[in-house]
Amino acid sequence: MKKFIIACTFLLGVFCTSSIQAQKVGYVDTQSLIQSIPEVKEANSNIETYKAQLQKKGQEKIKALQTKYQDLERRQAQGDISPKQLEVEASKLKEEEAALGEFEQSSQEMIIKKSETLLKPLRDKIQAAIDEVASENGFAYIIDSSFGVLLYADPSADVSALVKAKLGL
Repeated sequence: MKKFIIACTFLLGVFCTSSIQAQKVGYVDTQSLIQSIPEVKEANSNIETYKAQLQKKGQEKIKALQTKYQDLERRQAQGDISPKQLEVEASKLKEEEAALGEFEQSSQEMIIKKSETLLKPLRDKIQAAIDEVASENGFAYIIDSSFGVLLYADPSADVSALVKAKLGL
């Protein structure tokens, strides 16, 4: 809803301004543009591989912790451990459990950081191509139609093909 209000306000401003001076407005679907870039597919594949590696490592840690808990329970059931030792061992396992939680949280942060590292240069490249197309073709505004707030657009104002050409796609 917020995007809709912003888009309506922007379009109202464009139409009010256009009554003073005609300005050229274009649009581009950045989501379909992003999907057509081979480097984005490669980056997404790298991110998924990295995510799978972290998940595997996390699962291994969970399995190791479960094994330790089971061993402790077995030792307790067999009477091989004193209550004091049980308390100490259980405390150590709780610490490992907390460390596992921290690992899961840091894994999510590392995935986001990896994603930003790989995708930011591609987003910058797309923005630079859009800027060049706007400048070369005299567009005052280029709107992103992928957000679904574009109520009507003349197909001749679609600059996606120009941006793709600028990106070499």
